[in-house]
Amino acid sequence: MRLPTPYTPVWIMRQAGRYLPEYNATRKKAGSFLALAKTPELACEVTLQPIERFPLDAAIIFSDILTVPDAMGLGLYFVDGEGPKFERPVREEADIARLASPDLEKLKYVFDAIALTRKELAGRVPLIGFSGSPFTLACYMIEGGGSDDFRRVKTMLYSRPDLLHRILRVNTEAVTAYLNAQIEAGAQAIQIFDTWGGTLSDAAFREFSLAYSMQVLAGIRHGPDGHVPRILFTKGGGQWLDAMAGSGADALGIDWTTDVGDARHRVGARVALQGNMDPMALFGTPAAIEAEAKRILGRYGEGPGHVFNLGHGVSQFTPPEHVGALVDAVHRHSARPLPR
Repeated sequence: MRLPTPYTPVWIMRQAGRYLPEYNATRKKAGSFLALAKTPELACEVTLQPIERFPLDAAIIFSDILTVPDAMGLGLYFVDGEGPKFERPVREEADIARLASPDLEKLKYVFDAIALTRKELAGRVPLIGFSGSPFTLACYMIEGGGSDDFRRVKTMLYSRPDLLHRILRVNTEAVTAYLNAQIEAGAQAIQIFDTWGGTLSDAAFREFSLAYSMQVLAGIRHGPDGHVPRILFTKGGGQWLDAMAGSGADALGIDWTTDVGDARHRVGARVALQGNMDPMALFGTPAAIEAEAKRILGRYGEGPGHVFNLGHGVSQFTPPEHVGALVDAVHRHSARPLPR
């Protein structure tokens, strides 16, 4: 895409979340995270909260990457301080053989939230939909939750790769259908979160992560207005930018460990780049936040193709006014006249 803009656009991963007091109030009203995510009116409400507070350039639908395996019947639940967990992890060969792409009707609450949010946005900013990558979903499905070493996933990868490939094929079918349904409901761009791809070796990343993300990207259909921009974000994936630039994505998300100027040199004009400020930089002073934003903009340089973002999700402990300082700094320091 890489179209000229009057300033570098900015949105923030996890921008609708616990750092905002209004989000916490809505979540309390909902009673739980899952109730919030599965109630379209409330999901719409929290999606719009950061748009009302800050002059952000995109909204991202409030949901969770684990909605798809939850719809597969794995029993998603959340434990305070421990994050998401599954009641029925997929580890045994018989369970893997039974695994199937879910009925999209079980995910209707996501599509309803997207349709409602598009209506409420009324064209102010575009709405982004998203999913976890097939590999990242498999990590949670096999481990039963988060992990420090992904021992169960990697044991399967090296001892029974056929079983992991089976899970990944099912996930790829499910994620592709899920994202296309989001587009039909009104999502104007989509992002694939490959959160755990960066934990793999080079060979394993290409075989078990990137190959399946590429299948999803190839299966994304046009929306009502034509081509829907596709963003691929692999946390810890800076070393694979060249391969990812040929994945079929329109933009690559990069985390804070990769220099954005070096990334631009490596990918050229093949894709846009999204990122890549360290989320912890938002704990600095407003002056320090401005300086870091200015540095990243300078490293990218002149010209289109940069969407400013954090290198991962905003921390729940971030002062909201610091997010406002970042958005203001990006807009001020990247302002430029459009070509005539």
